[in-house]
Amino acid sequence: MKIHKLFQREPGRRMPKQRERGNAVIEASLLAPWMLFLLVGVLDFGFYSYAAITTENAARVAAQYSAAGASTAGDRAGACTYALQEALTLPGITSGMNCQSLPFIVTVTPVAGPDGTPATSASVTYQTIPMIPIPGLVQGTLTLTRTAEMKVKGN
Repeated sequence: MKIHKLFQREPGRRMPKQRERGNAVIEASLLAPWMLFLLVGVLDFGFYSYAAITTENAARVAAQYSAAGASTAGDRAGACTYALQEALTLPGITSGMNCQSLPFIVTVTPVAGPDGTPATSASVTYQTIPMIPIPGLVQGTLTLTRTAEMKVKGN
């Protein structure tokens, strides 16, 4: 048998495992930054979505309270109390806040409904805590404003 035939590869035969040893490390090092960026994006998106839904619910509760007839139209203190109860799970929100400055502002105003009946409009603004910035999308904090309108009960 000739020596050069010992080192020659036969057709259909794989190369020895020794020559493939570093591939997994190189692939992992190339994909790791992208996977980390994707993880941070998913976490931020989840937090911002939760904050938007909670802010919307707080506005709805504030409008419902002010439209219930138990309060006068524009009762900011009562609407603030109910909106805060709804938003207590958000970071930076405590039950003793006054709802007149960021991170949580509640505004209640009397308005006319679509059919001319009395209604109330509640607007809730929430500024999120600083998160990991996503370049081009979110630069750390996000200010969310949601408004809900309800017809005054009894009219």
